[in-house]
Amino acid sequence: MPDAAALHSSSVVRPSRSRPGTWVPTAYLAEGIPYAMVIWCAGTMFKDMGHSDGEITLATATVGIAWSLKPLWAIFLDIYRTKRFFVIAMELLIAVVLGGIALALPLPNYFQIVIVGLWVLAFASATQDICVDGLYITSLDLHQQSRWMGVQGMCWNVGRIFATAVVVGVAGTLQRGGTDPTEAWMYAMAMAGVAMVMLAIYHRLVLPIGVPAVRTAETRAVIETFVDAVRAFFRKDAIWGMLLFVFLYRAGEGFLLVEAPLFLQAPVAEGGLGLALAQKSMLDGTVSTLVSVIGGLLGGAFAARYGLRKVLIVLALAMNVPHVCFVVLSQLAADGNPPPLWSIYVLVSIEKLGYSFGFIGNMLYMMQQIAPGAYKMTHYAFSTALMNLVLVPTQMASGPLADWLGYRSFFVFVMIASIPSLWVAWRAPFPHRE
Repeated sequence: MPDAAALHSSSVVRPSRSRPGTWVPTAYLAEGIPYAMVIWCAGTMFKDMGHSDGEITLATATVGIAWSLKPLWAIFLDIYRTKRFFVIAMELLIAVVLGGIALALPLPNYFQIVIVGLWVLAFASATQDICVDGLYITSLDLHQQSRWMGVQGMCWNVGRIFATAVVVGVAGTLQRGGTDPTEAWMYAMAMAGVAMVMLAIYHRLVLPIGVPAVRTAETRAVIETFVDAVRAFFRKDAIWGMLLFVFLYRAGEGFLLVEAPLFLQAPVAEGGLGLALAQKSMLDGTVSTLVSVIGGLLGGAFAARYGLRKVLIVLALAMNVPHVCFVVLSQLAADGNPPPLWSIYVLVSIEKLGYSFGFIGNMLYMMQQIAPGAYKMTHYAFSTALMNLVLVPTQMASGPLADWLGYRSFFVFVMIASIPSLWVAWRAPFPHRE
């Protein structure tokens, strides 16, 4: 948290002499893996092992709270140890937890044990995020930060592809060879754990030290700064209108984030598309990730050219209208004859492209309208935490709603739930000039 760090007696940050190319790509790769394992891979595993959508989303959606709450403990991580220490320690902890999940799968009460493991995994991953970002800020100068920003995002997405395509693909390949689902997922989870161990060992050799730990005498000043940042956040002009935007802009999308991948995997007899794990890993892991990157780049260029205020409603439409692709897919699949695979790939890709194009509006609004002020980076972290927190209830509700309504009616409901997003985009306050 740079604003709090500014008060440290060691606050004059001297960038590390280590070469960013040796650690930035792998550090953000290691960031992406556990996040994707919790948010996407776990649901795929549970669905493959016979759990209902409601059971899956109610149990897994709440785990995302960990990433929303990370600003609350971020300022305390420098008090006794360096960011480098915590990065390596968390990567090893993540590896141990993944190994524990693998060993728990044959047990009768594996579901409850795995959920506990996912909570530990989420908090370890959130702590890792904080410290990797901190190393990036304190070890690279401004020119290097700008230069490596694109690589940072790309490598995070490679981590997501590893979890959603490689890990899921391995489980699917083993099952096609005759391995039962439980054993297949044991091997897949163990493989992910081994990957994290290897990354931790490598990072032990190449990560920069970063900023030394904060002296205990400075801890009170850090806490006071954090409290002042919270007060300043809620004293901003039009803050409640801006927070309403953050809460509602992704209202419709929140119902899709976890449930849509489960629909792809659901049996045809239940109105789903019945994709095999290998097919789903390619679509939901590789294709969707690449399309999302392209959509984000196009959305950023569009907003930069015309200005966010002029195009925010267009971005909201781009994010929400393509939800109709899932309405079409669910209608086609309802008679027990799902559409051909190529059409599934096309329609899901259109939805992902629209979502990533429109999602840029959310991020830019928080950056340009909510964040400006004395604690810019801290307030941006607050707003992103609130944005993620509001997704929890929609993700939790998505599974039970899909079980109750059926997929056809559920995706129509998602279209209706997207209306508040369009309204807040139209009425969003702009207290700062662009």
